[in-house]
Amino acid sequence: MQDVRCVLIEYIKENQEKMYKTAFTYVHDRDEALDIVQESIAKALQNINKLKYEEYVKTWFYRILINESLQHIKKNKRNNLYEIENLENEIADYSEIPIENIEIYKCINRLNEKIRTVIILRFFEDMKIEEIAYSTRTNENTVKSRLYKGIQELKKMIEGGKN
Repeated sequence: MQDVRCVLIEYIKENQEKMYKTAFTYVHDRDEALDIVQESIAKALQNINKLKYEEYVKTWFYRILINESLQHIKKNKRNNLYEIENLENEIADYSEIPIENIEIYKCINRLNEKIRTVIILRFFEDMKIEEIAYSTRTNENTVKSRLYKGIQELKKMIEGGKN
């Protein structure tokens, strides 16, 4: 078990910024995103005995991170659609996202929670379909369906915004 713990700790050290960005895409608040990452790390370390194979560290951790993000939203009864002017300021201040891509983030934020999660994991975390399925506890066909639907919805939103 010590080997898996070391792998987890190393993974956490190397991927803190990615974890933060993922949490931020859910809550759109710097401090809340940092709290979510911290809570996710604590839960992962407390439950390390549940992780049997070190090759699943990434997907296992992202399951915890996503669940913490969603629980945070529900706990605070926040409307998932964030105020646009605050979103622009947060993205510009706390990430390396080019300002012209903010419209994409606004569109992603309008997606259904389950579809948004698949889009974030696929395109922002570069996870494979099977990794997303494991992280979200859904089958691969459901992930593919949500990914396709999400891409189609984003395309409509972006094309609609250009008119």
